[in-house]
Amino acid sequence: MFKRSLFQTGLIARQARTVFTPISKRFISEETRSAIDKAVHSAPVVLFMKGTPEFPQCGFSRATIQILGQQGVDPEKFAAYNVLEDPELRQGIKEYSEWPTIPQLYVNNEFVGGCDIITSMSQSGELAQLLEESDVLVPEEE
Repeated sequence: MFKRSLFQTGLIARQARTVFTPISKRFISEETRSAIDKAVHSAPVVLFMKGTPEFPQCGFSRATIQILGQQGVDPEKFAAYNVLEDPELRQGIKEYSEWPTIPQLYVNNEFVGGCDIITSMSQSGELAQLLEESDVLVPEEE
């Protein structure tokens, strides 16, 4: 599914959050970009993580899953992708988002951030607002 390509050294900068971190830049292949696009569009809430929601393989992925659960994200509107199963996905998602760490959260096809951003947004109430406006929470019983 994912095809390997060459590495080059590069720097990334995030729009609102200026973060300069050296990463391996490979110029993601069209095949990989297409597969990631398909994954990002597979559900309203998409998480690229290490491990699975049931068995996270790193503390940051575990914390992000816990936050999404506490927020009440509807499991029917959620998809998770284990980057440990595919090295091309693991590197490709970093280039796709221009964000150097995993996990990575997408809501309605838009990159939101990694664990640090999700944690901060959760504490400030921004995440609850985003998820509610995006209509991705478990419906309340009437």
